[in-house]
Amino acid sequence: MAVVNRGFEGRRGSDDQRLPPGQHLTDDFPVLSASVTPLIPKDKWEFTVTSETGAQRRWRWHDLFALPSESVVTDIHCVTRWSKLGTHWEGVSVDAVLADVTTEATHVMVSSYGGYTTNLPLNELRGGKAWIAYRYDGQDLGALHGGPARLLVPHLYFWKSAKWLNGMQLLLQDQPGFWEQAGYHNHGDPWREQRYEFD
Repeated sequence: MAVVNRGFEGRRGSDDQRLPPGQHLTDDFPVLSASVTPLIPKDKWEFTVTSETGAQRRWRWHDLFALPSESVVTDIHCVTRWSKLGTHWEGVSVDAVLADVTTEATHVMVSSYGGYTTNLPLNELRGGKAWIAYRYDGQDLGALHGGPARLLVPHLYFWKSAKWLNGMQLLLQDQPGFWEQAGYHNHGDPWREQRYEFD
């Protein structure tokens, strides 16, 4: 049976229409991690997409920068009830990464250096909804916040935006990731308060 920490209760919310229910605003960028922060030099960084057939596409740091970059201004929401509005990121759209990948997959297991995983429906990563982010607020993304590169899926709770990104496995059926196995919600929509398994 999974044990779930219901997280921080936080402070009262705001009347801002961009704030999902149960959230409070912060000007900080809190650091919460499931494990020790891995330090990955950019010249050692790799990102691999593995299709359901086992075929792989691999990018090194210079390969990532050969793809078109995008600037993203977005709100982010943590399951521990804080939200930060108008955050500034730079990275590569997941659409650009998957543009030449042929797949019948419906789901993705995202993996990180350090062993963290999280699952998502593939359609939550396509259509301009997700990025591989490597800069935050005009600076290279620091290790504490998932650098050198993290997934950015801002329309879902932030545990789905895996830090220290190193791979995506394309799946024909869903499988739970790290927090999902521990009782967190499988989808994680902040507007529906999908924090935990039975929400």
